[in-house]
Amino acid sequence: MKNLYKLSNINLNYHLNENDIRVLENINFEIKKNERVAIIGESGSGKTSLLMLMSGLEKPTSGKIIFNNVNFSEISEKKKTQIRKKEIGLIFQQFYLIPNYTALENVMFPMQINEIKDEKKKAMKILSDIGLDHRKNNLPSELSGGEQQRVAIARAISFNPEIILADEPTGNLDKKNTEIVSELLLNYSSKKKISLILVTHNMNLAQKCDRVIKLIDGCIKA
Repeated sequence: MKNLYKLSNINLNYHLNENDIRVLENINFEIKKNERVAIIGESGSGKTSLLMLMSGLEKPTSGKIIFNNVNFSEISEKKKTQIRKKEIGLIFQQFYLIPNYTALENVMFPMQINEIKDEKKKAMKILSDIGLDHRKNNLPSELSGGEQQRVAIARAISFNPEIILADEPTGNLDKKNTEIVSELLLNYSSKKKISLILVTHNMNLAQKCDRVIKLIDGCIKA
């Protein structure tokens, strides 16, 4: 099966107070199309930093990241933005919904940017699929944490990206909503054949993925 990502010899260091702080060291792995991969590790192990590199929002100190045959180190920031807009769905622990947009408008937003036709009808279908069609006119402030994260997932999948990068999507949720959001994310990515990279502390969720990558002190451990 075709590789969607290939990371080769990735290192990431931060310079602080005349000291180099190692965040990631010699990271090598590949992600295949339609694969669901969990990245686990303790806080501070480099999980979120790795996800930021894979999204193109940060640059590695050294090494190469290939996404869909495109080398991130050889393209402009504008091109990276275009790739994120069309091919990468991002989900964060803090939701980051547009506060003055309704649930429906938040889901429609990426489709409007990508000039996808019938965006309202398609957004309504997704909200119905996740059981939130009755909340379509509510603002984020009027939704529970679990509902906000479900809207964030709907937004991330609305434009049919190649991959979803999810950073602790259940980190702020109670047990019931963790189960709802987890099943929604896994089932929808499988149904739509969207690859998934999932950063999580939740081992039950990680074990439902096709593969688990463990980070310890910025290094991949078998």
